[in-house]
Parts: sequence; C-alpha cells; structure tokens
Amino acid sequence: MVRSLPDAVTEGLSDLGNIPVAVPVLVLAMAYAVRRGNRLGALAAGLAMALVPALVVPMKLWTARPGPLEPWAAGYFPSGHTATAAVAYLGAALLLRPYTRGPWPVAAALALTGATALGLVLRGWHWPLDVLASLLLCLPLLLGVAHAVARGARGRPGPAEAP
Repeated sequence: MVRSLPDAVTEGLSDLGNIPVAVPVLVLAMAYAVRRGNRLGALAAGLAMALVPALVVPMKLWTARPGPLEPWAAGYFPSGHTATAAVAYLGAALLLRPYTRGPWPVAAALALTGATALGLVLRGWHWPLDVLASLLLCLPLLLGVAHAVARGARGRPGPAEAP
C-alpha cells in the first residue's frame, strides 16, 4: 500500500493533520459557537485540543514504536497528526451541528480525518494501527465535547428557528 499514490498527494493528505492547518478550523468554529452563545461547547473543544498532546506524547514515549519505513526511529504510535485532525475537525463539526441543517459538518469532518489517516498510512509514516489508536484515544475527548455542546446549545435557536 505504501507509495501507491504519488508522494505529493499523500503528503498533502497527511498535512491536513498539521497544527497550522487543522487548529484554525477549530478556532473558527469555536468563535462561531461563542458568537451564537455556546461558550461551554467552545471551551470544551479548546480543552480537548489542548489535551491531545497530553494523551499522545506519553503513549509515544511509552511504546517507542518504529515507523513503517524508519525502523530505527521511534515514537510513531499513536499518530499525533490523526489525533489533531480528529479533535480539530470533529470538534468543529460538533460545534457547528446545532446551527446547520443536515449532516454535512460531521460528514466533512469524517472525510478530512479519514483523508489525513489515509495519507499517513499510504505515505508510510504510520502503520494503520497507529491511526486507529489515535482515533480511539480521542473518542472520550470528542464525547466530552459533544456533551458540552449539547448542554451549551439548549435553549438556543436552531437553524429552523433562527431569525
């Protein structure tokens, strides 16, 4: 599977999980949620993103797993890029969902997170288990964001009732 697509394509997909690419998406969604009155949801999403390194870095140090193409290097498990993409894009989708019609924010977030994971695996920077572990590590964070968004959005007008 590695290098089955051109490097430029897989690197571009992998870059979707870079902090300068993914975090601004979350910051914009947080600003929108605050503007719409959901400060609790925005705070939870920001906290979730801040906790990503606290979950990923100790696991990388503990496992010291080598990469698929770099068996001499360690620290590939779990994937920090996948975790960043998942929390940024899915967190943004959870913040936007109360104010939109249809499932498009979640679908777009899943597509961006999946593209990141696919790019990392096809480029040879991560094993499939590395990206799966990241998604599982982020699940509690995203459930917390979903809960906070729901609590913060109660009583707020949805897309059908908005002026």
